[in-house]
Amino acid sequence: MKPKIKLNENKEVVKRIKEGLKAKGGYCPCRIEKTSENKCICKEFREQIADPDFEGYCHCLLYYKEKG
Repeated sequence: MKPKIKLNENKEVVKRIKEGLKAKGGYCPCRIEKTSENKCICKEFREQIADPDFEGYCHCLLYYKEKG
């Protein structure tokens, strides 16, 4: 079964992170370096999505992954 990815339910968190993403050209606002690994959706969270045992938020709390 495919995992479900959804936005954080806290609309203020989503608003602030999206503003940060826009300001940084799509790179995670929680990370200093602008590398391909930090482009949203970041490499860390893509790997967590691929992990069938992971359930939780991405590093910046924008997305939440439910177990599939």
